[in-house]
Amino acid sequence: MQLDDMILVSIDDHVVEPPDMFARHVPAKYRDEAPKVIVTEQGIDQWVYQGKPTGVSGLNAVVSWPAEEWGRDPARFAEMRPGVYDIHERVRDMDRNGIVGSMCFPTFTGFSARHLNQHQAEVTVVMVQAYNDWHIDEWCGAYPDRFLPLALLPTWNVPAMCEEIRRVAAKGCRAVTMPELPHLEGLPSYHDIEYWGPVFQTLSDEGVVMCLHIGSGFGAISMAKDAPIDNLIVLATQISAIAAQDLLWGPAMRSYPDLKFAFSEGGIGWIPFFLDRCDRHYTNQRWLRRDFGGKLPSEVFKEHSLACYVTDPTALKLRHEIGIDIIAWECDYPHSDCFWPDAPEKVLGELDAAGATDAEIDKITWQNSCRFFNWDPFSKIEREDATVGALRAKATDVDVSIRSRAEWAKLYEAKHKDSVTAG
Repeated sequence: MQLDDMILVSIDDHVVEPPDMFARHVPAKYRDEAPKVIVTEQGIDQWVYQGKPTGVSGLNAVVSWPAEEWGRDPARFAEMRPGVYDIHERVRDMDRNGIVGSMCFPTFTGFSARHLNQHQAEVTVVMVQAYNDWHIDEWCGAYPDRFLPLALLPTWNVPAMCEEIRRVAAKGCRAVTMPELPHLEGLPSYHDIEYWGPVFQTLSDEGVVMCLHIGSGFGAISMAKDAPIDNLIVLATQISAIAAQDLLWGPAMRSYPDLKFAFSEGGIGWIPFFLDRCDRHYTNQRWLRRDFGGKLPSEVFKEHSLACYVTDPTALKLRHEIGIDIIAWECDYPHSDCFWPDAPEKVLGELDAAGATDAEIDKITWQNSCRFFNWDPFSKIEREDATVGALRAKATDVDVSIRSRAEWAKLYEAKHKDSVTAG
């Protein structure tokens, strides 16, 4: 396949939420209780909810920074590339990277809204709904032909979860983000059918995919006190296997045939061994009497799952063993794992090295994601206008310079000074 002819849909990116996101979506009676951004004594933009620090604004939003400045410390909005939090600049960055469609996971709330859901009260349900309205109606709604909406859920309240699934589905949202391992958040595990059964059924009825993003299950890794951060980053994808085990061997995949799961940013390298192990265990331990409906566990897993990766050169050589119809590429903008502005070159390089055909490349780079989430990338854009070459041709003026945090801050201050002067 020629690079300019590729279609790219990234099924995992991230939005750093702008500070005014709740202003237009929280009912007046709750407005004073909405999460807000304050500037700390250290000069950091910090989200606060119910009087407590709640996530951070710019964690790992390092795109366009020099590598020596990457780190875990939060950034101010002024220090970040505008495409991180500004929807119009994000689309320009997508064009420059040749990406036609994107699904954006949250930042300050936590990937599964844990930072909001730790406050189990009616007002939190309101804030979850407000977040979803902002995300669906403003962030994605500004360019509905470019974004796949993703919703949060109040995971501690089953009736409210089911109601919110139905509500966002009616708005055209076909994905929700949920904990990898809910028992680590003080919730029942996914084995608890009495708790999660109504949620699983509602997701199935509405055709909404359950996304499990790495990171929410970090608590499963019991690290040595002197272990470096590298341990968490490298081993994070192994938590996807633990989550898959709970869902495959519990009631979720075995009892709900229409329930779908996306293992977001989980990679695909763990899947061949995991499925081989599952099938061997099932056939060798028949005395346990697990019922997979006359199928092997590997077959059931593939019926329910989308496996998402940023880069996985070795595992792509095993794409048929994994399942060519369940692999989906993701960019992870604006995190340190992302490829920007050269994603097409990186993606095609790995797929070519793995010997992938043009048909297989199309499946991995856009078809599998679009089918799984029932999203048509060409509903408002002609296919010839959605290619890497066509998108990049519109974005030749996008600045791809590497700039320090301080340099971005100067540009931000100058831009806002000019805006004030013009006003």
